[in-house]
Amino acid sequence: MRSTSHLGDTEVERAQKVRIGQDRFRSALISYWNGICPMTGISTDELLRASHIVPWARCESDEERLNVHNGLLLSSLWDAAFDVGLITFDDHGQVIGSPRLREPERLALNLEGASRLILTDEHRVRLAWHRRMLWQAE
Repeated sequence: MRSTSHLGDTEVERAQKVRIGQDRFRSALISYWNGICPMTGISTDELLRASHIVPWARCESDEERLNVHNGLLLSSLWDAAFDVGLITFDDHGQVIGSPRLREPERLALNLEGASRLILTDEHRVRLAWHRRMLWQAE
């Protein structure tokens, strides 16, 4: 085992910004999506994430940050993949896997058997942004 004595103290105090309204956004998404990840059927609260389509930091207003149509209620694995652009959705709610996604991850996400999201036009506009911004380099 490697020695960790050279690290010194392994904790540090720091100031950080807190997202005011994130709990309200999450509650609105839980209500909108009936407390279920539409891709997996998972309903265990601790495994669900309030996923922003247009990320919090890229939103132009507080209203956009908290808009239920700027969010998806996804299980933690789907949220992680969506957040980094390994998956996105087309205008029909069908998942699109990035070419960077390897076969084991495709299988774990069950991409080929995934349900379609039921989307509004407000979702579609934001998902078009998601596809454009996160996939432009591919």
